[in-house]
Amino acid sequence: MKKLSVIIPCYNESAPLINTHREVKTVLENYELRKIYDYEMIFVDDGSSDDTFQIIKELASHDSHVKYISFTRNFGKEAGMLAGLSHAQGDVVIIIDADLQHPPHLILEMVRYYEEEGYDQVIARRSRKGEKFARKLAAKFYYGIINKVMEVELGDGIGDFRLLSHRAVDALLSMPEYNRFSKGLFSWIGFEKKIIEYENQERAAGESKWGFFSLLNYAIDGLISFNSKPLRFFIYLGMAITFLNFLYIGFSFVNILLFGIEMPGYFTLISAILLLSGIQLISIGVVGEYVGRIFYEVKRRPNFIIDKSNIESGARHE
Repeated sequence: MKKLSVIIPCYNESAPLINTHREVKTVLENYELRKIYDYEMIFVDDGSSDDTFQIIKELASHDSHVKYISFTRNFGKEAGMLAGLSHAQGDVVIIIDADLQHPPHLILEMVRYYEEEGYDQVIARRSRKGEKFARKLAAKFYYGIINKVMEVELGDGIGDFRLLSHRAVDALLSMPEYNRFSKGLFSWIGFEKKIIEYENQERAAGESKWGFFSLLNYAIDGLISFNSKPLRFFIYLGMAITFLNFLYIGFSFVNILLFGIEMPGYFTLISAILLLSGIQLISIGVVGEYVGRIFYEVKRRPNFIIDKSNIESGARHE
């Protein structure tokens, strides 16, 4: 019998966790699905500060299908997903959030597309119905910009909720980089994809961990992780400013020959200094971001450190 692994990254998700387990398990116990698949639910506790891990251990004590991995500290959701993928024993893997914003009933549809049509990735895309206008506008702007500069395409509303075949998981695990941006990696590996739609869901309980600055940092990760075009942009910008400077110098020289020396205006001087200083700081920041990523990559530190787990050795990748 084939096996289905469901990976559930968790960070301070004690409020919805019991409901999440119940709803996901109800779907996985579907009669038609159980004729084909045994299953495991892998809860990855990303160094939670509440009683998330205690709840997971309690669930595991009553349900042999529950597996868990607990980190020594908070390493981030990317590390949580990587740990789950690395230890999943399934022929098919599904990643789903712990807050029930990803509807568990879609698992049946995902598996059906995989079984009947052989897709290596079955991806759930949420609508933005009910979101604030400003957030919709910001998302539209972000994806419009990022898809022009990245070497892979990201879809608005497409996140981590997806089914991955065995070979898709192996392809993801073959990339050992420390700075991971899974949205880009999912797209980069290719394979045949099927997208299914679902309505935007409210959190079952608890509060979102994604504030403004978290989303901003995530957006910057996406922009930097998969291309060097920001560096090229500042080369072009520097060339353009240099060209404009030569034009200004030429204009000033001709003006001096024709009308004599004039004292430059305070506004012009300050404006030029502020503009060029701002561009220089942004340029240094972009270069520094790339250098920082190289710095972390060459250290070859592990993406995560496991504190406790009930998963036996023999995982796909240790």
